[in-house]
Amino acid sequence: MLISADLINLVTGLISFLFTLLIFSYVLGDNPLFRIAVYIFVGVSAGYIAAVTWWQVIMPRLVYPLMSAIASGNMLDLGLMLALLFAAFLLLTKASPHLSGMGRIVVAFLVGVGAAVTLAGALIGTLIPQVLGTINAFDMTFVSGKDIGYFIEAISNSVIILVGTVLTLSYFHFGARPKADGSMRRLGLIEALAWGGRIFIGIALGAVFAGVYAAALTALIERISSLINFILELLGKFQ
Repeated sequence: MLISADLINLVTGLISFLFTLLIFSYVLGDNPLFRIAVYIFVGVSAGYIAAVTWWQVIMPRLVYPLMSAIASGNMLDLGLMLALLFAAFLLLTKASPHLSGMGRIVVAFLVGVGAAVTLAGALIGTLIPQVLGTINAFDMTFVSGKDIGYFIEAISNSVIILVGTVLTLSYFHFGARPKADGSMRRLGLIEALAWGGRIFIGIALGAVFAGVYAAALTALIERISSLINFILELLGKFQ
């Protein structure tokens, strides 16, 4: 039996309406209705991640290659797949308090690889582009032929970028020397630059917060608009 599109839209609209009210109930404080909605969202998300992991990671990268290696008799691929399968088994032992020590080697390997990827990503994707961007900001060849106002604006932007970069990096300079009273203090110049770095970090965090707040406000407006449209459409069907 085919289900009409209107019935599907009605059911999905009712579910969306119900869950929106459950989430909005948090305005009245933490309550069982809000917890039910959160538990359902977490459960659905966990199930979706498990399904994606199974069909896009485990099956194509472990099960299928293992079956192919067994069928072809390639001992090298078979040994590699068995080693990966054994590592996965050791990782599952972390769920048991008595066998968790067996999975430390695998966890250490994953943490090491993750740290290396994160460090390389920070250097290639953040630090080096920031340095190059600061250097290129003083390339005045692109302002040739422009008026003096454009030149002053370009110079001002370059100086702000350079000062912000230096002060922010100074804030994360953790080298310190012991004082006579036993406390650890940075050099006076570094401390002064770090104080200026706090200003730029505060401005950056404020801009990020404003962006997050604007996105959340946009989502709230969209959700309220969807609720109003659904109610109006529902009332129109009964008229």
